[in-house]
Amino acid sequence: MSKTLQTIADLLWNAQHDKVFSPVAPVRDDVASLDGDILDNAYCVQQINTLRHIKAGARVVGRKIGLTSKTVQKQLGVDRPDFGTLFAHMSYCDGQEIPFALTQQAKVEAEIALVLAHDLLHEQHTVADILNATAYALPAIEVVGSRIANWDIRLADTVADNASSGLFVLGSRPVRLSDLDLVHCGMLMERRGDQVSVGAGAACLGNPLHAAIWLANTMVRVDSPLRAGDVLLTGALGPMVAAQPGDVFTARIEGLGSVRAIFSTETES
Repeated sequence: MSKTLQTIADLLWNAQHDKVFSPVAPVRDDVASLDGDILDNAYCVQQINTLRHIKAGARVVGRKIGLTSKTVQKQLGVDRPDFGTLFAHMSYCDGQEIPFALTQQAKVEAEIALVLAHDLLHEQHTVADILNATAYALPAIEVVGSRIANWDIRLADTVADNASSGLFVLGSRPVRLSDLDLVHCGMLMERRGDQVSVGAGAACLGNPLHAAIWLANTMVRVDSPLRAGDVLLTGALGPMVAAQPGDVFTARIEGLGSVRAIFSTETES
């Protein structure tokens, strides 16, 4: 039986919210079978569940940008990033323990987060617009997750699944953009002292500001512009690393300092 946008959204919602996490098969073929553009349909699925979160009382606190690595784009056969929605219940502070049971096939990646002081409402934004609108930057670790079994994803899967969003951890020392070299800043991430990922600002579309411009323009186009106070996760600075119960990850970004993601040992809530 063919599926609808709603039934595809239900599959992903139930996979995340069942008492025992139950990942589902890829949804890309179901999305592709619907009338219209496959990417537009995937974002419609994402929006159904975004509105469901909001109706349930969740607060939107920003957006994440995914697929900012040229290598990952090539793997998925795409030439553009994607976006997902960040909610307040997804946010953790540096060093705050993350219940591992809340994650879904968790992987971590180090990123630069921007926090906005002003709305971004233009159809076409410039670097100056982003610089002027940003209050400060923070080091961040995104805990990505997938409701798709074994991370067997293509573009339609990850877009429908809120850009494979999970949780995110923000550092606690804000830094002005004028004090950062966003392109050349080095990143090192360790798991209990062992190096597991390295990178730099340039790994994020050549410059995290490029990613922020793309997101600002895209959100205006879909009538959900970025607002003052929003958190923007601009994209990975290095390879993702799978997380396990009890893991402790520390990401250090030159000029921004460090941020830690600490996972509990319990796998059941």
